[in-house]
Amino acid sequence: MRLGGPVAEAAEGPEEWISGLDRRGYTAAAFPLHIEHDEYAVREYAEAARSADVVIAEVGAWSNSISADEAVQREAVELCCRRLALADRVGARCCVNISGSRGEQWDGPHPDNLSVDTFALVVQTVREIIDAVHPTRTHYALEPMPWSLPDSPQAYLDLIRAVDRAAFAVHLDPINMISSPGCYYDTAGFLKECFKMLGPYIRSCHAKDITLSGALTVHLDEVRPGLGALDYGVYLRLLAGLDPDTPLLLEHLPSEDDYAAGAEYLRTTARDLGIVLR
Repeated sequence: MRLGGPVAEAAEGPEEWISGLDRRGYTAAAFPLHIEHDEYAVREYAEAARSADVVIAEVGAWSNSISADEAVQREAVELCCRRLALADRVGARCCVNISGSRGEQWDGPHPDNLSVDTFALVVQTVREIIDAVHPTRTHYALEPMPWSLPDSPQAYLDLIRAVDRAAFAVHLDPINMISSPGCYYDTAGFLKECFKMLGPYIRSCHAKDITLSGALTVHLDEVRPGLGALDYGVYLRLLAGLDPDTPLLLEHLPSEDDYAAGAEYLRTTARDLGIVLR
């Protein structure tokens, strides 16, 4: 598998981006440009990644493609189409978004987010995006969320079957699906369920961790890998059974020191297990 994460130097140019990745020991990264950048710059960055053997893990398409506001929803779908086309041009492993929300907060909870009607809307929207682009080198994927579809491995598998498109795949973020004490205290079992159901479809993954506090009611927080309950021994073993180019990306950390500590924890854990983490 490939370890990756964000680098501040990405905006300075392709050489600086690759140099920043190399200094941190990353061999995978999200593509740092968007479709709004000129085509020459996109080609430069894509070629720099190929030359340096850096896997482009994902192109972000962060938007609310199921918004109840029709204008917002239409704009989001168009953005997703452009970003999926970009992912296809640069050979990214996937173009990733969340399914969105029926509420005003694009990534927030809403009573209708997990309804049967919203499931149908997500299916329709994903099909529309894929069918508009017809990608051949990448996949469209939805990052799971605790209060939006897919919120569980089974919900993700149900979406895959309902969407029925070869270009629809999985972006795995297990932390985003841990929303109960039962799951929190059995992350090994939960991870095995994820990979049993979704393993063949996984294109990219996130590396985070989670803690459960004593504050009422249930209060869960993201933390750096190694500081929470996620069983990284199981996670890394399961990832090691996938395509060796599968990316594992650190995210949401507050400082360079935290990224360095998270990366070191992952490398040490992998090394102790005899797993190759590039």
